[in-house]
Amino acid sequence: MHILASANSTYTDIVTSVFSSTIAAKAWFASAAFVLAFVQVSTGARIFGKLQHVIPLSPSVVAPVHRWSGRLAVLCTIPVAFHCIFILGFSTYNTRVLVHSIVGSFVYGVLVVKLLMVHSRKYPGWALPVAGGTMFAVLVTLWATSAAWYFTNVRFGF
Repeated sequence: MHILASANSTYTDIVTSVFSSTIAAKAWFASAAFVLAFVQVSTGARIFGKLQHVIPLSPSVVAPVHRWSGRLAVLCTIPVAFHCIFILGFSTYNTRVLVHSIVGSFVYGVLVVKLLMVHSRKYPGWALPVAGGTMFAVLVTLWATSAAWYFTNVRFGF
């Protein structure tokens, strides 16, 4: 337990050197992942031949944007997940927090399924967009039940 307390203290010290609180950092990192999720859905749709008029870029440009926005989105979720798992934990004290805790329990599982599907050709063509859409829905739900709530009910700022 001493190691976890030390990690929590170090995390808090690092985060509060930039943000006003660890919860504010969580909200902003989650918001960055949320914005990058929109980039993921848009570029993913473009890769699958949709949105050509909205995103008039060639697939050779869109594919790296899709990959890097995904990598950055996952990177943004790491401090959020640390905070949720090791500082806040699974909670059930109201409906919003319960939904957030349950959906948050699935986020990396959905991510792993989506990434495994990207690197496999044994799934039907509709499966990858469904997995990507599920990942998007999970991130939007988590953002709506955390960062959006924080910005509208606590404060909007760093």
